[in-house]
Amino acid sequence: MITEADETLLRRAVAIAAHAVTLGDAPYGSLLAGPDGGIIAEAHNTVRRDDDITAHPELKLARWAARELDPDTAARTTMYTSCQPCGMCHGGIVRSGIGRVVYALSTEQLVALNPPSGAWPQVPQDGPALHEEARLPIETYYPPST
Repeated sequence: MITEADETLLRRAVAIAAHAVTLGDAPYGSLLAGPDGGIIAEAHNTVRRDDDITAHPELKLARWAARELDPDTAARTTMYTSCQPCGMCHGGIVRSGIGRVVYALSTEQLVALNPPSGAWPQVPQDGPALHEEARLPIETYYPPST
């Protein structure tokens, strides 16, 4: 359920995206609101500027949260973002412990506005393979519980 306070913070994320365009960057913006609802960090997409395919604002904020927030605070933090996080960013958000995401445009809406944004081909994957060999470093790091 999206509240009036959520809409206010979401509008800020959209404004960050609009400002990114004025800087020559892609139109994506995000922010983190702490447990009290105050903004604690903001970012915009700098993929082209940084020549870094991972420089999405959601992933930059997830990395920041993982470094700077204790797990309890992260769990009570909300990310507001102009577009629904991609798979890469979603994975980072999950690993960071951020508790909630609120987005303005869905992936489907983004693709309708910018069809090439959703035209990523599927990369073929083969596996699993070498289970007995691959499990050894995992079991060394995470010993089976007895």
